Amino acid sequence: MSNWVKTILFLIGSALLTHWIPSSFFRNLDTMVHEFGHAVVTLALSGQVQRIELYANHSGVTLSAISGARSWSIIPVALAGYMTASLFAWFLFSVFAKGKQQIGFIVMIVISAISLLLFVRNGFGIMFLIGFIALTIIIMAIPLKWLRNFYYLLLAFLCLEESVFGPIYLIQAAARNTRQAGDATNLALHTGVPAMVWAILFTLFALWCAKQAVQAFLGRSKRPRSASRQSPLSSYRD
Repeated sequence: MSNWVKTILFLIGSALLTHWIPSSFFRNLDTMVHEFGHAVVTLALSGQVQRIELYANHSGVTLSAISGARSWSIIPVALAGYMTASLFAWFLFSVFAKGKQQIGFIVMIVISAISLLLFVRNGFGIMFLIGFIALTIIIMAIPLKWLRNFYYLLLAFLCLEESVFGPIYLIQAAARNTRQAGDATNLALHTGVPAMVWAILFTLFALWCAKQAVQAFLGRSKRPRSASRQSPLSSYRD
């Protein structure tokens, strides 16, 4: 079975499993990372982040200002959201595969804390971040490895699922109305490339990241092997 087939089956299974678990609250983690990506790239390109708003329906928005002389900056800013979310899901599974969940937890808490202190200003967003940070710290402190692993994998699977299905929903939005396809619409307005094309590219990138995440989780990441045997006459490498 090819890695791509495994990835698709893995995503379908993740969607089914996570929808059976009361997980609506935690789905906002992917939204937060998405908007955080927009904010960081905006600041990196000398723009101003006015605020981020997170909503109970798992949507969000980043309000920012970019100088007219640097209007091209809108392109990398618009690209950053979905790409950051996809890379973040891959990161969570990569550190889990290495047995370093603690690093994953710390990164989640740091991003949440920065978002809370600097960017998020609406009521629901603030309450979500406070609750998420507090709960994650409590879980980290509980000396039950199975519980920590369950909580970590719940977050990782939700981020993986949302990072892929988000761009897929974007394709549907672009098919209905190209002016209501979020980041794909912004990219279309500033590049001339249709919103549908951008939505498809976001989806392909998300699937590629998901493939890497699944390979890491299943322990199938390619690693160099250098085992050798010595004999009186020759040596060889497997």
